[in-house]
Amino acid sequence: MEPTAQSQRQSPDRKKIILDCDPGHDDAVALLLAHGNPDIELLAVTTVVGNQTLEKVTRNALAVGTIAGITGVPFAAGCGRPLVRSIETAPDIHGDSGMDGPELPPSAIELDPRHAVDLIIDTVMAHKPGTVTLVPTAGLTNIALAARKEPRIVERVKEVVLMGGGYHVGNWSAVAEFNIIIDPEAAHIVFNEKWPVVMVGLDLTHQALATPDVVAKIAAIGTKPAKFVTELMDFFAHTYKDAQGFDSPPVHDPCAVAYVIDPSIVSTRKVPVNIELQGTLTLGMTVADFRAPAPADCHTSVAVDLDHERFWNLVTEALVNIGEPDDGGRSEGEAGANNNAADVERQERADLSVGGVK
Repeated sequence: MEPTAQSQRQSPDRKKIILDCDPGHDDAVALLLAHGNPDIELLAVTTVVGNQTLEKVTRNALAVGTIAGITGVPFAAGCGRPLVRSIETAPDIHGDSGMDGPELPPSAIELDPRHAVDLIIDTVMAHKPGTVTLVPTAGLTNIALAARKEPRIVERVKEVVLMGGGYHVGNWSAVAEFNIIIDPEAAHIVFNEKWPVVMVGLDLTHQALATPDVVAKIAAIGTKPAKFVTELMDFFAHTYKDAQGFDSPPVHDPCAVAYVIDPSIVSTRKVPVNIELQGTLTLGMTVADFRAPAPADCHTSVAVDLDHERFWNLVTEALVNIGEPDDGGRSEGEAGANNNAADVERQERADLSVGGVK
């Protein structure tokens, strides 16, 4: 007997992840990759202030979920400001909406009434230890607060695979990457907890360039989600060229998801990493100590090299799998298999609009 979509979705062999994000063009691609890859079980999507305000990035996440036809997965809004510092966003890269370029549809997804921190905790605690991977592709405020509010999740999480930092490269300053510098205190908490941390930083993600041949391959898929991605990349290419001089934009966030799917696509090196909190010129720097072999108890690794072709093949295959959610693609099949559970879940949720997020 062939497995059903529902049995595939709940297969113990699938890698369970929580995607904590701030969409953001590359966050959108990360979400599509996570949803469209058959080896990933997307348990929850949580949002945090970063590329734009919490309200805007939450609206964007719900729009991407709608485009992809995601059902039965809770989406929750989290922290609207960093732990200590003032809000800093990135309109020069992502535009005023946080995801300028394509026209976004009204959301067909109802926001979970829980705070993202509570959804993260509830989800980790509801699964067996060592089975849930946290994939933050934004500032680390939600993840840090979850670890502080419920310390038991630290020993239960399989690993934290985050997009952020850089062991030799910065972008928001000479030495600091945006996701880290916007909340370095949160990053300090996450890197200093004892869970395994894989830092997929700029040294790696600057290899994930959306070159014209890559964009053409995605466009050739011909579906609405694929068209959405090409529109994202068109806007992204212009802003990255203007702001940082890239001929093709680096698509950072899906690299973290790709590592979870197949670690052989991303080579890593174990090395102690800590966060600079006080330096006048080095605030937010992810300081990697390569002076000697990593000690046996080192729990941090950094991503080094990317298999560019295999990475983009994962993205395009995910888009093919998603198909046309409104016209019988993979998402519609999943939606049919999950309608009953989703209906029950919706009945249990409060009617909370994105505009009401605080």
